Formats: sequence, structure tokens, C-alpha cells
Amino acid sequence: MKNVEQIVRDLILSIEGEMRPHLEETPARVRRMMGEIFDGYGVDISSLFKSFDGEGKDQVVIARNIETHSICEHHLMPFLISANVAYLPDDRVIGASKMARLVHAYAHRLQLQERITEQVGNSLMEYLKPRGVAVVIKGEHMCMRLRGVKSTNSEIVTSVMLGEFRENSNLRQEVLLLLRGNGP
Repeated sequence: MKNVEQIVRDLILSIEGEMRPHLEETPARVRRMMGEIFDGYGVDISSLFKSFDGEGKDQVVIARNIETHSICEHHLMPFLISANVAYLPDDRVIGASKMARLVHAYAHRLQLQERITEQVGNSLMEYLKPRGVAVVIKGEHMCMRLRGVKSTNSEIVTSVMLGEFRENSNLRQEVLLLLRGNGP
């Protein structure tokens, strides 16, 4: 990411026409910031799936309101997301924090909200092999709020239903209620 500092310096010069004293340290700050906000590229997704015996449990496991950020690959602008992730165990479960880590790992990349939703769901199905997975993500996109349409109250909602949550409409309705916080 050394090249980032020169790119940021060039960007500042194209906007300002000069490198004012208060901007001298900005390129290094931006380089460090990029290392933080794009840390998802360094995550080994399979390492998040250390699983445990489910002890015969067959109830839905949910992590709600996993809040994080991403960067839109179309405009390089941030978007904030709140993810709700559920799975129906078969015989294995994972630690609750792993669902949040999974969301963060995929979100902290150049992304589309739709792709994050699919990647989280598909990874849970692939590595944990539960009976079903449901992922619902709500996003606030700065590219819609600050430019273009300038829709300051808009939200984007994406979802993926896999396995029994896709096949069984009653189970899908139950998990959607739970994901919204309308259940027990």
C-alpha cells in the first residue's frame, strides 16, 4: 500500500492545486486507514468455522444487528450495514462471534451489499453444513445519500434464504419474524 500515499498526494493536488501544511500527513493517514477498512482481505474464511457438537439441538441460531461498514466498489464510498444472520443446525454449531466475524470479513473489502449477503450465506452452508441459512442485511449507502439521487433516508435491504429456509415457507416466515425481532 506504499503507492497509496502518492495516489492520495496526487488526488489532493488535483483538488487543492497545492499541498497545504495541514494536508502533509494526510496521505500516510489514508494509507493506514485503508489497511483498517480493508482488513477483510486478510481473513481466512475457513478459519472462522471451528465447530462444536450441537448436542442434538435443532433450533434456529440467530445473530442480529451485526453492524459494520463496507466500501462500494462502484464509487469507492462507504456504506453502513446491519446484518442479521440465522442458521438451523444439523449436528454442528459455531461460536456466536464467528457469525459477526464472517460478516466483517466479507464487508471489509470493495463490495456490493448483494454480494456480502450471498457470501455470508454461502459460506455458512459450505463450511458448517446446516439445514438452512438466512441472511438479511440493511444498508445505508453514502453514494445514494451524498451524490446522484441524494436520497437521505433510503435503505437497501438484501436477503438470501438457503436450504430449509428457502424450501419451507412456514420455517422461512418464522425466521424472518425472528430476524426482525418480532419473536420470543
